[in-house]
Amino acid sequence: MSTELVDSAILIVQLKIALLESKPSIWRRVMVSGQFSLYKLHKVIQAAMGWTDAHLHQFNIDGLSYSIPSSEDWQPVIDERRHKVIQIASREKRKFVYEYDFGDGWIHNITVEKITPPEAGVKYPVCIGGKRACPPEDVGGVWGYSEFLAAIGDPSHEEHDSYLTWIGGEFDPEEFVLEETNRVLQRVR
Repeated sequence: MSTELVDSAILIVQLKIALLESKPSIWRRVMVSGQFSLYKLHKVIQAAMGWTDAHLHQFNIDGLSYSIPSSEDWQPVIDERRHKVIQIASREKRKFVYEYDFGDGWIHNITVEKITPPEAGVKYPVCIGGKRACPPEDVGGVWGYSEFLAAIGDPSHEEHDSYLTWIGGEFDPEEFVLEETNRVLQRVR
């Protein structure tokens, strides 16, 4: 759908958010208002993926970094609160990156799948699909997560008990509950 044909105030953008280098793939498919700021999209990504928003983040778009500017920034960033999703995600198949937790380095590839008018009776944002659980915070990025999964899956692994204690007793890497994700998304403001 051409964005020139419809008032952008009523456009809904469908995005696929996929965690880079996760095998098997960890992803979410969300629909958001094109009028959301990039900051609100950050909140949507946090809620949909299952992160806790305990670390810094940024969007990388066309070689530019968008986040909340701080006097402690190493490189200048563009204020994500001043840019709308539809300005960045203005056409289908457009891709950009969201990075969360610079220490662990969780890189999310974001693809614009559709731009449509809103559906009657649907409250946005909404998650319409996804696969697999979000990795635990502070597990050490994709590589640390792989080690974590190996340890909790092997009772003879030297880190098995300590990882299970750290995670609270159990962790199912295949678990994704759409209804719960949408309950959390409805609290995004």
